[in-house]
Amino acid sequence: MAGTDLVVVSNRGPLSFALQGGVAVPVAPPGGLAASLRNVLVGTGAAWVFAATSEADHVAREAGLVALEGTSLVPVPMDADLYSMAYDVIANATLWPLHHHLFDLARRPVLDHRWRQAWDAYREYNTVLAEAVSGVAARDAAVLVHDYHLSLMPGILGRSRPDLSVVHFTHTPFADPGVFRVMPEGPSGELLGSLSAARACGFHSERWRASFEACCRDAGVRPSRTFVSPLAPHEPELADRVTSEACRKAGDVLDEVVGGRRMVLRVDRVEPSKNLLRGFWAYEAMLASRPEWRERVTMVAMAYLSRQNLPEYLAYRSEVEQAAERVNAAWGTTDWSPVLLDLADDPDRSLAALERYDVLLVNPVRDGLNLVAKEGPLVNRKDGALVLSREAGAFDELGSVAIGIDPFDTEGTAEALAAALEMGPDERARRARQLRALAGASKPERWLKDQIEAARS
Repeated sequence: MAGTDLVVVSNRGPLSFALQGGVAVPVAPPGGLAASLRNVLVGTGAAWVFAATSEADHVAREAGLVALEGTSLVPVPMDADLYSMAYDVIANATLWPLHHHLFDLARRPVLDHRWRQAWDAYREYNTVLAEAVSGVAARDAAVLVHDYHLSLMPGILGRSRPDLSVVHFTHTPFADPGVFRVMPEGPSGELLGSLSAARACGFHSERWRASFEACCRDAGVRPSRTFVSPLAPHEPELADRVTSEACRKAGDVLDEVVGGRRMVLRVDRVEPSKNLLRGFWAYEAMLASRPEWRERVTMVAMAYLSRQNLPEYLAYRSEVEQAAERVNAAWGTTDWSPVLLDLADDPDRSLAALERYDVLLVNPVRDGLNLVAKEGPLVNRKDGALVLSREAGAFDELGSVAIGIDPFDTEGTAEALAAALEMGPDERARRARQLRALAGASKPERWLKDQIEAARS
């Protein structure tokens, strides 16, 4: 059977496209997974299968613009209605809040007839991509399936191409058994059965692996072999970007706006799991209890928009904007805005801010990994301190040096922010050196190798 010996499949590919005058123009895709895969797959000869969902994606595909050096890209045309049901209703509105423990159980989820139709669409979406995988995979190929969008693919491929060695890697947390029971018995059994049909399942944290295995035990499903391999930033790309003219100009603007004050930074999506609201509340509590920091520190919140087609995300955006405005109204002066909230998706500006922070706040309520917590220490040049949620997967690697917090405890987070700002220069330098070493200890190539070895062992 002709084909490639290594196939990678994900929801998004290495590029997204926008239409300008009817011409498809490449733009970087949102999210860290596609960028991370792009960096490690260059030159591997792998086939990368992903969904082509927008009109711009289709135009780019027809024009032959979807290309990556040394990699065979396979964009799969996807029916818009099918994709919307699978992506919006199941992946984003069900599986994401399930694994992040975000459901307001008095109201959500609503598992009605429409939801059942969406689950069928989710299965069909996985099936369409699985058929594309089968079309390019050589006999006995290794297939690396990525993330919660494609939880049903291992089972589908196990039935249609039992010769393939399928590894599934989950980039989110995995729900604890008590929360996972929110899913109806049929779909939850289908999902766990599919993941357990993989040759191996990978996770960023030992905790998420344990949760998956516990869910399988709770459901009477024998889990597949599992492994833990946390993703790492691609340091060469970071080094190139941070020295670019665009990043330098963005940094100059930021220096002017902050005006020499200390900077507390966060770089996030506007997404409930990222816990932006409690970050603002904690910062305000610090200003209330530490008057000496008023007018001497600015919180810069680089928070790009996400999933604005979902009502919950629109409402959360409004709450975030109102929280920032309230802090500024309560504590701001004619010369000082305590919070600078930037909702633009500007990677150069975010990277320039990571160079300059005094304190980096990463306080998700639950996070599979959080690459920002690793990227910050690698590029920061001010011996910045890291205040890190114990619920982030990255805490496994960085928690011994970061200032750990309970993300729900705003008073404790306020104390942690104050402690980070008041830390002496020698202690800051010592911690910064250790954070850089820990953040750079693993490489993205090792992460890819772990998946391939899991497929071959």
